[in-house]
Amino acid sequence: MTMKRNTMTNSEFCSLAGKLLIAMPNIDDNRFDRAVIYISAHTQDNGAMGVVVNKPAEKISFFDILEQIGIPHTVCEKQPDILWGGPDQITRGFMLHSNDYKAEHQISVHDSVAVTTSERILLDAALGKGPEKLMLALGCSTWVDGQLEEEIMSNIWLTTDATEELLFHTPYEERWEKALATLGVDAPLLAGEFGKA
Repeated sequence: MTMKRNTMTNSEFCSLAGKLLIAMPNIDDNRFDRAVIYISAHTQDNGAMGVVVNKPAEKISFFDILEQIGIPHTVCEKQPDILWGGPDQITRGFMLHSNDYKAEHQISVHDSVAVTTSERILLDAALGKGPEKLMLALGCSTWVDGQLEEEIMSNIWLTTDATEELLFHTPYEERWEKALATLGVDAPLLAGEFGKA
């Protein structure tokens, strides 16, 4: 398989906010092996930020997080999924959710998805008054200006549309392959191609 090289230049900047990044098999960072990242912000001057949406956090539950911020477990009606969002700002939570919920510190990335950093959403979720769909990411992934564009041109990442089906209804272990499939890419063939010496 021959991958077409991205030839985007700075003069052709196009924000990837609201898109998914799909890690290529040749990525040189084990933390992002088969990662799928939702890009919540991307500007030419300030770089990009996103959260990994297919790597569940280890050894921490929603109850643990509620306890840390002083919300009693007894109020909890529904537990959102807890993800490892990336290696940056690892003590901070980023809530990726459906846009039926409104809060302060909320970024509505597009019509159906928003990102919120306010702890209020966790209380509302525990009380059953939060958004219909919610994921909590611990940490995020960031790029300085021009870095993400350079990585894409180097074929480290592919991009695709972020659909509700991929974000909220596809099992974590299937998201990398399903995201590739939206581009017509067969994941086993791609992995095999990059695995050749």
